[in-house]
Amino acid sequence: MNDQPLVTKVNAALLEILRSKPLVSIVCPCYNEETVLPLYYEAMQKAVFSQLADYDFELILINDGSKDKTLSILRELAKADERVRYISFSRNFGKEAAMYAGLKHAMGDFICVMDVDLQDPPEMIVQMLERLKSEECDCVATRRVTRKGEPKIRSAFARAFYRIINKISDTEFVDGARDFRMMRRCVVDAVLELGEYHRFSKGIFMWVGFDTVWLEYENIERAAGETKWSFWKLVRYAIEGIVSFSIAPLQIATAIGSVVSALALIYMVIRVVIALIWGNPVAGYPSLLAIMLTLGGFVLLALGIIGEYVARTYMQVKQRPIYIQKESNIKK
Repeated sequence: MNDQPLVTKVNAALLEILRSKPLVSIVCPCYNEETVLPLYYEAMQKAVFSQLADYDFELILINDGSKDKTLSILRELAKADERVRYISFSRNFGKEAAMYAGLKHAMGDFICVMDVDLQDPPEMIVQMLERLKSEECDCVATRRVTRKGEPKIRSAFARAFYRIINKISDTEFVDGARDFRMMRRCVVDAVLELGEYHRFSKGIFMWVGFDTVWLEYENIERAAGETKWSFWKLVRYAIEGIVSFSIAPLQIATAIGSVVSALALIYMVIRVVIALIWGNPVAGYPSLLAIMLTLGGFVLLALGIIGEYVARTYMQVKQRPIYIQKESNIKK
């Protein structure tokens, strides 16, 4: 739910009246990005700010509990450039929470989400604004057509994830889609209406709908620093997406349970008939043990699947905040 205070909304309305140029908000989550932040700001100056004189900009940088000098650099950038606004969390809440915080505080007519590591080319922002201005669309999103530079096993699992989730979910997921996108205000307002604690933005962006145009580009490696996404973090993120946008795992568990129960009943009848005819009730311990282990393994798997859904329900009903803000230069 969009819980912006009434005063904030009134201030936004007044700013809209006073502004002569459209405002573009650029939201960037930051976690331990001290090495790349100066490079990112310089690239934005050259590729965006100096090229688009017909727009005003606000650069919203979210410090997601960084343990390096990221916050100090954000403070310095904010002092040197009034367009730079930052939010600092009390701890690391994750990229999804950082994106939500940035969207919540964005005041622009157009809102862009991008990574600060320069894997999302800043020069594409110019193309995005041109497409939004010239075409009847609400969002311009990006997708990678290659995964050059990524480990092969990671690329293979990513492609498998998109194939699986598109088969089991009613929401369409575009292979190679990035969080890097430019949206009109109406799209962001719709996204903020979804007050989910466990957020999977790739799915949320698609679920809210609206007319989307896709821009394609080849994979670009980080300008500096190291990725914060390990293989197992990506696996957990994929599970998050599947659980958030599909109940197919529960349906599959039900179907398998029904089939296994039917087979178990048939096997029981067969064993009773054999015992009555041939009088050999004690034979078959190996097969019985194998069946018991198989059934036990399936029961534990089904409980695990159910547990994933129950855990998310549990966290949602607690109504904890998605993030806690410790420091910011954004005036409310």
